[in-house]
Amino acid sequence: MRYELYYWPTIQGRGEFIRLALEEAGANYIDVARRKGRSGVPAMIKFLESKGGAHPPFAPPFLKAGKLIVAQTANILFYLGPHLKLAPRDEAGRLWAHQLELTISDLVVEIHDTHHPISGWLYFEEQRPAARRRSKDFWRYRVPKFLGYFERVLQKNGGQYLVGRRLSYVDLSLFQIVEGLRYAFPKHMKRFEKKVPGLIALHEKADRHGEVELRLGHTRRERRQRFRALDHVHHLLVEVGMAGAARDMALQDVTAAVNAEA
Repeated sequence: MRYELYYWPTIQGRGEFIRLALEEAGANYIDVARRKGRSGVPAMIKFLESKGGAHPPFAPPFLKAGKLIVAQTANILFYLGPHLKLAPRDEAGRLWAHQLELTISDLVVEIHDTHHPISGWLYFEEQRPAARRRSKDFWRYRVPKFLGYFERVLQKNGGQYLVGRRLSYVDLSLFQIVEGLRYAFPKHMKRFEKKVPGLIALHEKADRHGEVELRLGHTRRERRQRFRALDHVHHLLVEVGMAGAARDMALQDVTAAVNAEA
């Protein structure tokens, strides 16, 4: 089956968690909004605004698999996991993986809110004092709670993978979380990594396992240059797998695509 992934083309955001799974499995898929012209972003917007369909998605990312439409990152991965052989075979194992992915989704929101603590509709510069205060609280309380939890889960499972005895989509998602925190908070993350050695080892294992950076078509250096080129100063710092701020780039994507066709 050929999957169709719908997500904003110029950011990683929540769509990157799904791309990592698709790439790791070598799945046949189209990153729809990355196509040029009206078959790209305008096609995604048209799909979202369509009044047809029994189960319309609220927002990207969403996945089209045949006639099936699945939205929400964790829900998409819950669906894809068994098909891509990136989830346990038994029901209990699949539900456990889904539970962990939902917890990762909670962490993604927390990370986003360090840069947009007041509103996702305001620029970082408009809420800088609140962001500093939120970030301090985040690193004091939330990072130890979340990453400490995943470190314990990893060790309880033998220290190799979070779920089962082979790489799962949950491991790939934690890889992306580490990547994002290293980019958005390099100094804080460098100091904190010694407290979660298992997760850091898992990150390196996931990186080697599928050569995910190369599979997605860019090295770390190229990716960071790309983010800096696109950055609205701080907006994309949290878009290495994070939420909300995509709104600004999304509007730009739509405008550019429509103007190109005008």
